[in-house]
Amino acid sequence: MLAILSFIGFTALVAGVAWYSTRGTNENTADGYYLGGRSLGALTIAGSLLLTNLSAEQIVGLNGQAFSEGILVMAWETLAAIAMVITAVWFLPKYMNKGITTIPEFIEGRFDENTKAILSVLFLIAFGIVLLPTILYAGSKAFITMFELPETLGVSETAAYWICVWSIGLIGIIYAIYGGLKAVAVSDLVNAIGLLIGGLLIPYFGLTMISDDGSISGGISKLWIENQDKFDVTGDVTSSIPVGTIFTGMMIAQMYYWGTNQSILQRVFGAKSLAEGQKGMMLAAFVKFLIPVIVVLPGIIAYNMFGSELTDADASYPELVRRVLPGSLLGFFAAVLFGAILSSFNSLLNSSATLFGFDLYKKFFNRGATEQTAVKAGKRFGLGLAIVSMSIAPFIRYAPDGLFSYIQQALGSLSVPILAVVIIGILTKKVPAIGAKIVLIGGVLMYLISLLGLGPNMVKSALAKAEADGITDAAQLAVIEAEAYPHFLHIMGILFVINIIIMLVVGAVKPKTDEYVPHVTDAIDTTPWKYATVVGILITLLVLSTYLIF
Repeated sequence: MLAILSFIGFTALVAGVAWYSTRGTNENTADGYYLGGRSLGALTIAGSLLLTNLSAEQIVGLNGQAFSEGILVMAWETLAAIAMVITAVWFLPKYMNKGITTIPEFIEGRFDENTKAILSVLFLIAFGIVLLPTILYAGSKAFITMFELPETLGVSETAAYWICVWSIGLIGIIYAIYGGLKAVAVSDLVNAIGLLIGGLLIPYFGLTMISDDGSISGGISKLWIENQDKFDVTGDVTSSIPVGTIFTGMMIAQMYYWGTNQSILQRVFGAKSLAEGQKGMMLAAFVKFLIPVIVVLPGIIAYNMFGSELTDADASYPELVRRVLPGSLLGFFAAVLFGAILSSFNSLLNSSATLFGFDLYKKFFNRGATEQTAVKAGKRFGLGLAIVSMSIAPFIRYAPDGLFSYIQQALGSLSVPILAVVIIGILTKKVPAIGAKIVLIGGVLMYLISLLGLGPNMVKSALAKAEADGITDAAQLAVIEAEAYPHFLHIMGILFVINIIIMLVVGAVKPKTDEYVPHVTDAIDTTPWKYATVVGILITLLVLSTYLIF
């Protein structure tokens, strides 16, 4: 009963704060619905960035990888801090000086509206097929494991997934479609505070539980002594993050996510000034550097507690939560996790509505549409996309390589060409729209051919040869499989360079005839934060020191 009361209480608190904070915002205008009236401060932006990123798929998926492989997976979090610093110092001034609402809007100004439309469609595909379904699936997995829902509800595990996915999705629709960005951002801030508190409770109780003397230091000491292999950041060729990939596709994935992803940057575009946007992203970067305590350490604690007893790595975190938290705190943490799930789901839905209403509806459906009509069209599209994602989500449980790996591999098809086009769009003035179109379409196709065609065929051929040679040792076969074709992060790095070269060659052969002249906005104060570079360097040094320690 205490768990249920604390869950309802915290969820009601978040909803109440969001309603109170947004009651005066006009959600029928583009700035009001899409950007929260350009009124967001640094603290709200930081909280919203963290909650947009840190949801169940991140907490459950990354802890699942840590359960299997150890601390090396922290690269997804710590290197994100460096990408956020680069975004704050370099990307944000380029974007916010133009007063844009969406990344495709920036692409339209640099190239043309057809290029913008292609980019918007790619973002919507990523949101609807990859990100929204994985958020719903991971959240459902957490609740199903923590509360043993199949047994509690007397239904099959499959039915439990459908019930959870649609329950979370329907509540998320109400928040995002009818609340706008400010409602999402304010609820994010409250949930971010709750998630940090609740997230830190898990390793605290976990460490004291495995400790011989009931202390945190005793738990850390035991974890370090008994699981030395889990504290090596240099992954070998068979790991999910071979050490070399940190310098290739890993940073490309990070720069795409933090520097060009609409669902992330929309929080910053809602800032009351460029300086506030930079402060918010820097604060989020610093917290992101500390986040492995929440999204990596519990996975290693779970491995120490359960070992081979648990066969499903993605279930390790919710199972740990179920075992270590007292009943009263379990309800609170469930509410926090529920808020994090809704936050990411809401953010993506709001961004989807923005992309469709702002970038596609007026071009392809109603050129004379008013702002209010475009906002309504965006809301309707968001509703449809939510239903599609809710229908896909339950099937992700059959993904062969784990939740987090599925997300990163699927997003690779879009992140490489999108990042290449945005960077070339910023750095050059003569590369024409046709170069961007070739890369946006061709880059996706090259990645899919590599990941789904060329790679599997080469692996299959290598394993067949090994079998013919009489090799049966599982460890040897794993190395042969890993070396048969480059890791998908290396493929991302290679294709990124190829995409850049393609655009530069097109620009040299058929340069843009009219030179691009950026538009400068007067909608907000675009004076940079004077300490942005210094703070960014300090955060970067903190990240590098972590790698030196381990």
